[in-house]
Amino acid sequence: MGWAYYALQVLAGMFALFLGVLLLLALVLFFIDRHQTGDAIRRNYPVIGRFRGLFTELGEFFRQYFFAMDREEMPFNRAQRDWVGRASAGRGNTVAFGSTRNLNIPGTPIFMNAVFPPLDDQYASTEPLVIGPGCREPYAAPSIFNISGMSYGAISKPAVQALARGAKRAGIWLNTGEGGLSPYHLEGGCDIVFQIGTAKFGVRDAAGNLDDDKLRQVAAHPEVKMFEIKLSQGAKPGKGGILPAAKIDQEVAQIRGVPMGRDAISPNRHREVDDFDDLLDLIARIREVTGKPVGIKSCIGSAGPWFDLFKAIKARGPDSAPDFITVDGGEGGTGAAPMPLIDLVGLPLREALIRMVDLRDLAGLHDRIRIIASGKLVAPGDVAWAICLGADFVTSARGFMFSLGCIQALKCNRNTCPTGITTHDPHLQKGLVVEDKDKRVAAYARSVINEVETIAHSVGVAEPRQMRRRHVRVVQDDGTSVQMNELHPSVHLGAEGLARARGHKHFETALQRLGEV
Repeated sequence: MGWAYYALQVLAGMFALFLGVLLLLALVLFFIDRHQTGDAIRRNYPVIGRFRGLFTELGEFFRQYFFAMDREEMPFNRAQRDWVGRASAGRGNTVAFGSTRNLNIPGTPIFMNAVFPPLDDQYASTEPLVIGPGCREPYAAPSIFNISGMSYGAISKPAVQALARGAKRAGIWLNTGEGGLSPYHLEGGCDIVFQIGTAKFGVRDAAGNLDDDKLRQVAAHPEVKMFEIKLSQGAKPGKGGILPAAKIDQEVAQIRGVPMGRDAISPNRHREVDDFDDLLDLIARIREVTGKPVGIKSCIGSAGPWFDLFKAIKARGPDSAPDFITVDGGEGGTGAAPMPLIDLVGLPLREALIRMVDLRDLAGLHDRIRIIASGKLVAPGDVAWAICLGADFVTSARGFMFSLGCIQALKCNRNTCPTGITTHDPHLQKGLVVEDKDKRVAAYARSVINEVETIAHSVGVAEPRQMRRRHVRVVQDDGTSVQMNELHPSVHLGAEGLARARGHKHFETALQRLGEV
């Protein structure tokens, strides 16, 4: 009895001490808040006003887990993330009781199922497609769906390892992003697209200029299949990348060829490229040095300037053309970019892709230049839509981040990513187990490809690249849908398509600008 009474006395004393400390803390905060001048709410409502900031900070988490409906969140809703999660885990993606997608929203694609689709024995897998047939080492790309650029440094070592190994398992390519080629890209043994950003990381000399010897060293790796010159990306067109000094350790500095202790800042464009003639010169130089296909990546603000590219190609001949063009939509993602650029600059992919495909085809370069679509394409419907519009390949970055376990915490720019994907904190990286995540990467890629093939079969063709604009309808403002080929006629069918284009007012103007009339 005495022992219990003594224990209660101790607990009561501790509680009183706790209340005293809490009261003292409240008084200190009251004094600080009343006399600070930076926050009007805290100045007028000391202590209590601090809860506003706390609730604002916690709001994004409560909305994500408790309040937002399945298809409400941005940039990716719960339905999209859950689909990727199930696909990555190899679980079935069947659902019950009908679709939760609102099919009346303008811009929604609706695929047109065939009355008599191919039978099971009439299906075909997507055939490899050759990129750069005139190169010393052309690339027969095996997959329609691949991993878009994510730089080592911007994402972590285990993330790169898991992506590289998963890409090998799935038979898809991995784009390095502008951060250079790391040992972790190579150890997976997958096909690699080496991206050359405006800072030339990994292939630059001490002054930041392109170094031919380093280009040859990169090209000597048999895993490296192509080179991509990044002009701009959808999330921040007109602004170069920034890798904070906090993310640059000795290894990252060595791979990129930059000093430690300073932010690695990319110029907003390639200093030696002032026009499309300069760009074609750069493409020719890299292709000659490496012997491998060379293409460009760009976010498009308007089709207007790109007429000059195709006119320059016509003047020089088709051999001068880039082997591929990656079209990045203005809705593209990144770890960090100014909000005005993310929100307001660059055409969305649904407009940019059609413009670039039509320009290529009107210039008679359908079989010479491959088009790669990139920008918020994470689900089979997104990929099938892009192929219907004329893309030869689709790449995704954020879809594969979800396959690694990304929870859309929106901390990519703070080195505090809770899943270990975009952080260099060893403690947080431990959560990303490469031996598990590489299987998820591969399973996600296979699921997307398989379900795109299912959509292709449903619309009545044997494999995805046989899909055309006539196979998809687009919901209009009044809720009705229109076939895509009625809104945007296709001219990809060689001489027949060009003949049809010459009778179309819109295409006639474009052909005149290209010098084809």
